[in-house]
Amino acid sequence: MKAEELRAKSEADLKALLLDKRKEQFNLRMQHGSGQQTRPSQVREARRDIARIKTILGQKRTGGA
Repeated sequence: MKAEELRAKSEADLKALLLDKRKEQFNLRMQHGSGQQTRPSQVREARRDIARIKTILGQKRTGGA
């Protein structure tokens, strides 16, 4: 997900998306632990999406965006 797309969303939408991404990250970690994961890069993508969302949320709170 791109930062431009995230900046267009409201704070409530971003919080909901953050929760979804954290659940996805948890599920991917569980799949990796049990040896069922198909694409290892999914974990990295989820982690980066979470960081991107948290950054944009912080910018919105401080009025930086």
